[in-house]
Amino acid sequence: MIKAALFVFRRVATDLAAPNLQTFKRSFAVSLSSCKQTTTNINMPPKRKTEDADTEPAAEGETPAKKAATEGNGSAEAEETPSLECDKKAENGESWNFKTVAWNTGGFKSWLKKGGMNYVKEEQPDILFLQEVKIVEKDVAAEGKPDGYHVYWNPAISKKGYSGTALYSKIEPIDVKYGMGIEKHDQEGRLITAEYEKFYFIGCYVPNSGRKLVRLDYRQEWDKDFLEYIKGLKDKKPIIYAGDLNVAHLEIDLKNPKNNRNKTPGFCDVERDALTNLLNEGFVDSFRHMYPDKELFYSFWTYMMNCRAKNVGWRLDYFVLSKSLVPQLCESTMRHHVMGSDHCPIVLFMAM
Repeated sequence: MIKAALFVFRRVATDLAAPNLQTFKRSFAVSLSSCKQTTTNINMPPKRKTEDADTEPAAEGETPAKKAATEGNGSAEAEETPSLECDKKAENGESWNFKTVAWNTGGFKSWLKKGGMNYVKEEQPDILFLQEVKIVEKDVAAEGKPDGYHVYWNPAISKKGYSGTALYSKIEPIDVKYGMGIEKHDQEGRLITAEYEKFYFIGCYVPNSGRKLVRLDYRQEWDKDFLEYIKGLKDKKPIIYAGDLNVAHLEIDLKNPKNNRNKTPGFCDVERDALTNLLNEGFVDSFRHMYPDKELFYSFWTYMMNCRAKNVGWRLDYFVLSKSLVPQLCESTMRHHVMGSDHCPIVLFMAM
Protein backbone atom coordinates (compact mmCIF):
# COMPACT_ATOMS: atom_id res chain seq x y z
CA MET A 1 0.00 0.00 0.00
CA ILE A 2 2.86 2.40 0.88
CA LYS A 3 4.68 1.61 -2.36
CA ALA A 4 1.51 2.29 -4.35
CA ALA A 5 1.02 5.65 -2.61
CA LEU A 6 4.60 6.66 -3.37
CA PHE A 7 4.05 5.69 -6.99
CA VAL A 8 1.04 8.00 -7.24
CA PHE A 9 2.90 10.81 -5.52
CA ARG A 10 5.83 10.61 -7.92
CA ARG A 11 3.59 10.55 -11.00
CA VAL A 12 1.59 13.52 -9.75
CA ALA A 13 4.70 15.49 -8.80
CA THR A 14 6.16 14.89 -12.26
CA ASP A 15 2.99 15.95 -14.01
CA LEU A 16 2.51 19.16 -12.04
CA ALA A 17 4.53 20.74 -14.83
CA ALA A 18 2.02 19.55 -17.40
CA PRO A 19 1.14 22.23 -19.98
CA ASN A 20 -2.51 22.37 -18.99
CA LEU A 21 -5.01 21.18 -16.40
CA GLN A 22 -6.52 18.51 -18.65
CA THR A 23 -3.16 16.81 -19.09
CA PHE A 24 -2.69 16.80 -15.30
CA LYS A 25 -6.15 15.31 -14.71
CA ARG A 26 -5.53 12.50 -17.19
CA SER A 27 -2.18 11.73 -15.62
CA PHE A 28 -3.65 11.68 -12.11
CA ALA A 29 -6.48 9.36 -13.18
CA VAL A 30 -4.01 6.91 -14.76
CA SER A 31 -1.85 6.99 -11.64
CA LEU A 32 -4.84 6.37 -9.37
CA SER A 33 -5.95 3.47 -11.56
CA SER A 34 -2.49 1.95 -11.28
CA CYS A 35 -2.63 2.31 -7.52
CA LYS A 36 -5.94 0.47 -7.32
CA GLN A 37 -4.56 -2.38 -9.39
CA THR A 38 -1.51 -2.80 -7.20
CA THR A 39 -3.20 -2.75 -3.81
CA THR A 40 -5.30 -5.29 -1.96
CA ASN A 41 -8.79 -4.48 -0.77
CA ILE A 42 -9.02 -3.39 2.85
CA ASN A 43 -12.43 -3.82 4.50
CA MET A 44 -12.95 -0.91 6.82
CA PRO A 45 -15.26 -1.40 9.82
CA PRO A 46 -18.74 0.10 9.45
CA LYS A 47 -19.38 3.48 10.98
CA ARG A 48 -20.69 3.30 14.52
CA LYS A 49 -23.94 4.98 15.33
CA THR A 50 -23.86 7.58 18.05
CA GLU A 51 -25.32 6.84 21.45
CA ASP A 52 -27.72 9.75 21.07
CA ALA A 53 -29.83 7.65 18.74
CA ASP A 54 -30.02 4.86 21.33
CA THR A 55 -32.00 6.77 23.87
CA GLU A 56 -35.44 6.72 22.29
CA PRO A 57 -37.90 4.42 24.06
CA ALA A 58 -39.40 1.84 21.73
CA ALA A 59 -42.91 2.53 20.56
CA GLU A 60 -45.48 0.28 22.20
CA GLY A 61 -45.84 -3.12 20.63
CA GLU A 62 -42.55 -2.93 18.72
CA THR A 63 -40.35 -6.01 18.56
CA PRO A 64 -36.76 -5.07 19.43
CA ALA A 65 -34.45 -5.39 16.44
CA LYS A 66 -31.61 -6.57 18.61
CA LYS A 67 -31.53 -8.07 22.09
CA ALA A 68 -29.07 -6.71 24.60
CA ALA A 69 -26.14 -8.94 25.34
CA THR A 70 -26.97 -8.63 29.01
CA GLU A 71 -30.50 -10.02 28.68
CA GLY A 72 -30.75 -12.61 31.42
CA ASN A 73 -33.13 -14.97 33.11
CA GLY A 74 -34.98 -12.56 35.36
CA SER A 75 -33.41 -13.90 38.54
CA ALA A 76 -31.76 -11.65 41.07
CA GLU A 77 -28.78 -14.02 41.08
CA ALA A 78 -25.58 -12.48 39.73
CA GLU A 79 -21.85 -12.47 40.46
CA GLU A 80 -22.32 -9.74 43.03
CA THR A 81 -26.02 -9.67 43.75
CA PRO A 82 -27.11 -6.50 45.55
CA SER A 83 -29.14 -7.15 48.66
CA LEU A 84 -32.91 -7.01 48.36
CA GLU A 85 -33.17 -5.87 51.96
CA CYS A 86 -33.73 -2.31 53.16
CA ASP A 87 -32.31 -1.03 56.43
CA LYS A 88 -33.44 2.57 55.95
CA LYS A 89 -36.11 3.97 58.21
CA ALA A 90 -38.92 6.39 57.58
CA GLU A 91 -38.89 9.99 58.79
CA ASN A 92 -41.02 8.86 61.72
CA GLY A 93 -38.27 6.42 62.73
CA GLU A 94 -40.15 3.26 61.84
CA SER A 95 -38.80 0.38 59.75
CA TRP A 96 -40.55 -0.70 56.57
CA ASN A 97 -43.37 -3.22 56.69
CA PHE A 98 -44.84 -2.80 53.23
CA LYS A 99 -43.16 -3.33 49.87
CA THR A 100 -44.43 -2.55 46.37
CA VAL A 101 -42.84 -3.48 43.03
CA ALA A 102 -43.73 -2.11 39.59
CA TRP A 103 -42.28 -3.58 36.40
CA ASN A 104 -42.92 -3.15 32.69
CA THR A 105 -42.55 -6.73 31.44
CA GLY A 106 -42.52 -5.96 27.72
CA GLY A 107 -44.78 -9.01 27.31
CA PHE A 108 -45.79 -11.34 30.13
CA LYS A 109 -45.13 -14.61 28.27
CA SER A 110 -41.54 -13.73 27.36
CA TRP A 111 -40.97 -12.21 30.81
CA LEU A 112 -42.14 -15.44 32.40
CA LYS A 113 -39.86 -17.54 30.18
CA LYS A 114 -36.92 -15.37 31.17
CA GLY A 115 -37.61 -16.13 34.82
CA GLY A 116 -39.35 -12.92 35.82
CA MET A 117 -41.38 -14.75 38.45
CA ASN A 118 -38.15 -16.01 40.04
CA TYR A 119 -37.37 -12.45 41.00
CA VAL A 120 -40.88 -11.92 42.38
CA LYS A 121 -40.47 -14.97 44.63
CA GLU A 122 -37.17 -13.57 45.91
CA GLU A 123 -38.40 -10.01 46.39
CA GLN A 124 -41.77 -11.01 47.90
CA PRO A 125 -43.59 -7.70 47.36
CA ASP A 126 -46.91 -7.07 49.07
CA ILE A 127 -48.12 -5.47 45.82
CA LEU A 128 -46.75 -6.26 42.36
CA PHE A 129 -47.92 -4.16 39.44
CA LEU A 130 -47.00 -5.37 35.95
CA GLN A 131 -47.36 -3.37 32.75
CA GLU A 132 -47.38 -4.17 29.03
CA VAL A 133 -48.41 -7.75 29.79
CA LYS A 134 -49.94 -8.29 26.31
CA ILE A 135 -52.04 -11.22 27.53
CA VAL A 136 -55.50 -12.14 28.81
CA GLU A 137 -55.99 -14.01 32.07
CA LYS A 138 -57.14 -17.28 30.51
CA ASP A 139 -53.80 -17.59 28.69
CA VAL A 140 -51.66 -17.17 31.80
CA ALA A 141 -49.58 -20.26 32.60
CA ALA A 142 -49.67 -21.85 36.05
CA GLU A 143 -46.22 -20.49 36.89
CA GLY A 144 -47.64 -17.00 36.43
CA LYS A 145 -50.06 -17.58 39.29
CA PRO A 146 -47.94 -17.75 42.46
CA ASP A 147 -49.54 -18.73 45.76
CA GLY A 148 -50.44 -16.03 48.23
CA TYR A 149 -51.62 -13.36 45.80
CA HIS A 150 -54.98 -12.02 44.73
CA VAL A 151 -54.53 -11.26 41.03
CA TYR A 152 -56.39 -8.76 38.86
CA TRP A 153 -55.96 -8.45 35.08
CA ASN A 154 -56.86 -5.54 32.84
CA PRO A 155 -56.08 -6.57 29.24
CA ALA A 156 -56.42 -4.38 26.17
CA ILE A 157 -59.73 -4.97 24.42
CA SER A 158 -59.02 -2.82 21.38
CA LYS A 159 -56.08 -4.89 20.15
CA LYS A 160 -54.95 -8.42 20.99
CA GLY A 161 -51.43 -8.81 22.34
CA TYR A 162 -51.06 -5.11 23.17
CA SER A 163 -50.57 -3.11 26.35
CA GLY A 164 -52.47 -4.46 29.38
CA THR A 165 -51.73 -4.48 33.11
CA ALA A 166 -51.93 -6.84 36.09
CA LEU A 167 -52.04 -6.36 39.84
CA TYR A 168 -50.84 -9.00 42.33
CA SER A 169 -51.72 -8.24 45.93
CA LYS A 170 -51.10 -10.25 49.11
CA ILE A 171 -53.77 -8.18 50.83
CA GLU A 172 -57.21 -8.44 49.29
CA PRO A 173 -58.31 -4.93 48.26
CA ILE A 174 -61.59 -3.48 49.44
CA ASP A 175 -62.41 -2.67 45.83
CA VAL A 176 -60.75 -2.82 42.41
CA LYS A 177 -61.57 -0.58 39.46
CA TYR A 178 -60.37 -0.92 35.88
CA GLY A 179 -59.82 2.23 33.82
CA MET A 180 -60.91 5.77 34.62
CA GLY A 181 -64.48 5.52 33.33
CA ILE A 182 -63.78 7.21 29.98
CA GLU A 183 -64.30 4.87 27.04
CA LYS A 184 -61.58 6.21 24.76
CA HIS A 185 -59.02 5.68 27.55
CA ASP A 186 -60.26 2.33 28.80
CA GLN A 187 -59.73 0.25 25.65
CA GLU A 188 -56.04 -0.50 26.17
CA GLY A 189 -56.02 -1.90 29.72
CA ARG A 190 -53.72 0.75 31.16
CA LEU A 191 -55.13 1.49 34.57
CA ILE A 192 -55.99 -0.47 37.74
CA THR A 193 -57.08 1.22 40.97
CA ALA A 194 -57.18 -0.82 44.17
CA GLU A 195 -58.64 0.58 47.37
CA TYR A 196 -57.13 -0.52 50.68
CA GLU A 197 -57.95 0.43 54.24
CA LYS A 198 -55.43 3.27 54.46
CA PHE A 199 -54.70 4.22 50.86
CA TYR A 200 -55.44 3.86 47.16
CA PHE A 201 -52.99 2.10 44.90
CA ILE A 202 -53.18 3.36 41.32
CA GLY A 203 -51.18 1.33 38.84
CA CYS A 204 -50.82 2.90 35.42
CA TYR A 205 -49.14 2.29 32.07
CA VAL A 206 -49.28 5.74 30.49
CA PRO A 207 -49.63 5.84 26.67
CA ASN A 208 -46.45 6.32 24.69
CA SER A 209 -46.56 9.27 22.30
CA GLY A 210 -45.22 7.03 19.53
CA ARG A 211 -42.57 7.27 16.87
CA LYS A 212 -42.53 10.74 15.33
CA LEU A 213 -44.93 11.74 18.15
CA VAL A 214 -47.95 10.45 16.24
CA ARG A 215 -49.92 9.97 19.50
CA LEU A 216 -48.78 13.10 21.28
CA ASP A 217 -52.20 14.75 20.93
CA TYR A 218 -53.87 11.69 22.43
CA ARG A 219 -51.24 11.56 25.17
CA GLN A 220 -52.18 15.10 26.16
CA GLU A 221 -55.84 14.10 26.33
CA TRP A 222 -54.93 11.18 28.58
CA ASP A 223 -52.78 13.34 30.87
CA LYS A 224 -55.56 15.93 31.23
CA ASP A 225 -58.27 13.37 32.01
CA PHE A 226 -56.06 11.32 34.32
CA LEU A 227 -55.22 14.42 36.34
CA GLU A 228 -58.93 14.95 36.97
CA TYR A 229 -59.30 11.28 37.85
CA ILE A 230 -56.56 11.28 40.47
CA LYS A 231 -57.74 14.62 41.88
CA GLY A 232 -61.11 12.98 42.45
CA LEU A 233 -59.50 10.38 44.74
CA LYS A 234 -56.77 12.31 46.55
CA ASP A 235 -59.06 13.88 49.17
CA LYS A 236 -60.57 10.51 50.10
CA LYS A 237 -57.40 8.61 50.98
CA PRO A 238 -53.66 8.97 50.36
CA ILE A 239 -52.45 7.58 47.03
CA ILE A 240 -49.56 5.45 45.84
CA TYR A 241 -49.37 5.98 42.07
CA ALA A 242 -47.00 3.61 40.27
CA GLY A 243 -45.91 2.38 36.87
CA ASP A 244 -44.31 3.22 33.56
CA LEU A 245 -45.35 6.85 33.15
CA ASN A 246 -43.52 7.12 29.80
CA VAL A 247 -41.85 10.41 30.65
CA ALA A 248 -38.42 11.49 31.84
CA HIS A 249 -39.46 14.37 34.06
CA LEU A 250 -36.14 16.17 34.46
CA GLU A 251 -33.02 16.43 32.34
CA ILE A 252 -31.22 14.34 34.94
CA ASP A 253 -33.68 11.52 34.20
CA LEU A 254 -32.17 10.56 30.83
CA LYS A 255 -28.70 10.24 29.38
CA ASN A 256 -29.02 12.64 26.44
CA PRO A 257 -31.62 15.32 27.20
CA LYS A 258 -30.45 17.93 24.68
CA ASN A 259 -30.79 15.67 21.64
CA ASN A 260 -34.18 14.26 22.70
CA ARG A 261 -36.09 17.31 23.86
CA ASN A 262 -39.33 17.77 21.88
CA LYS A 263 -38.15 15.17 19.37
CA THR A 264 -38.58 11.91 21.21
CA PRO A 265 -41.62 10.43 22.98
CA GLY A 266 -41.17 10.76 26.72
CA PHE A 267 -39.20 13.99 26.65
CA CYS A 268 -41.52 16.56 25.15
CA ASP A 269 -42.19 19.67 27.20
CA VAL A 270 -45.94 19.00 27.26
CA GLU A 271 -45.37 15.50 28.65
CA ARG A 272 -43.02 16.75 31.33
CA ASP A 273 -45.34 19.63 32.19
CA ALA A 274 -48.19 17.15 32.67
CA LEU A 275 -46.23 15.34 35.38
CA THR A 276 -45.27 18.67 36.95
CA ASN A 277 -48.95 19.63 37.06
CA LEU A 278 -49.80 16.35 38.77
CA LEU A 279 -47.05 16.77 41.36
CA ASN A 280 -48.30 20.28 42.06
CA GLU A 281 -51.61 18.77 43.18
CA GLY A 282 -50.04 17.45 46.37
CA PHE A 283 -47.87 14.56 45.16
CA VAL A 284 -44.18 13.69 45.38
CA ASP A 285 -41.84 11.77 43.08
CA SER A 286 -40.54 9.39 45.75
CA PHE A 287 -37.19 8.68 44.10
CA ARG A 288 -36.32 12.34 43.51
CA HIS A 289 -37.52 13.17 47.02
CA MET A 290 -34.86 10.83 48.40
CA TYR A 291 -32.21 11.40 45.74
CA PRO A 292 -32.69 14.88 44.23
CA ASP A 293 -29.27 14.99 42.56
CA LYS A 294 -28.59 11.34 41.80
CA GLU A 295 -27.42 10.90 38.21
CA LEU A 296 -27.26 7.93 35.85
CA PHE A 297 -30.08 6.10 37.61
CA TYR A 298 -32.42 4.77 34.95
CA SER A 299 -35.20 2.20 34.67
CA PHE A 300 -35.32 1.72 30.88
CA TRP A 301 -32.69 0.98 28.23
CA THR A 302 -33.40 0.20 24.60
CA TYR A 303 -32.31 -3.27 23.51
CA MET A 304 -30.35 -1.75 20.62
CA MET A 305 -26.62 -1.04 20.64
CA ASN A 306 -25.97 -2.55 24.08
CA CYS A 307 -27.38 0.50 25.83
CA ARG A 308 -28.01 -1.24 29.12
CA ALA A 309 -24.38 -2.28 29.48
CA LYS A 310 -23.36 1.31 28.66
CA ASN A 311 -26.13 2.70 30.89
CA VAL A 312 -27.57 4.92 28.16
CA GLY A 313 -31.09 5.03 29.54
CA TRP A 314 -34.18 6.80 30.79
CA ARG A 315 -36.00 6.93 34.12
CA LEU A 316 -39.55 6.28 32.96
CA ASP A 317 -40.91 4.32 35.94
CA TYR A 318 -42.11 6.00 39.13
CA PHE A 319 -43.68 5.72 42.54
CA VAL A 320 -45.57 8.95 43.11
CA LEU A 321 -46.95 9.47 46.61
CA SER A 322 -49.41 11.77 48.30
CA LYS A 323 -47.41 14.24 50.39
CA SER A 324 -49.10 12.88 53.51
CA LEU A 325 -47.34 9.53 52.92
CA VAL A 326 -43.83 10.98 52.68
CA PRO A 327 -43.11 10.63 56.45
CA GLN A 328 -43.72 6.88 56.01
CA LEU A 329 -41.33 6.53 53.04
CA CYS A 330 -38.27 4.38 53.76
CA GLU A 331 -36.80 3.78 50.32
CA SER A 332 -37.55 4.14 46.61
CA THR A 333 -35.09 2.34 44.38
CA MET A 334 -34.49 0.30 41.21
CA ARG A 335 -33.23 -3.25 40.72
CA HIS A 336 -30.77 -2.58 37.90
CA HIS A 337 -29.26 -6.04 38.16
CA VAL A 338 -32.56 -7.82 37.49
CA MET A 339 -33.03 -8.75 33.84
CA GLY A 340 -36.05 -10.02 31.92
CA SER A 341 -37.23 -6.85 30.18
CA ASP A 342 -35.95 -3.60 28.71
CA HIS A 343 -37.16 -2.05 31.97
CA CYS A 344 -35.94 -3.02 35.42
CA PRO A 345 -38.25 -3.40 38.42
CA ILE A 346 -38.66 -0.44 40.75
CA VAL A 347 -39.26 -0.97 44.47
CA LEU A 348 -40.95 1.09 47.18
CA PHE A 349 -40.50 0.45 50.92
CA MET A 350 -43.04 2.04 53.25
CA ALA A 351 -43.73 2.02 57.00
CA MET A 352 -47.49 1.71 56.77
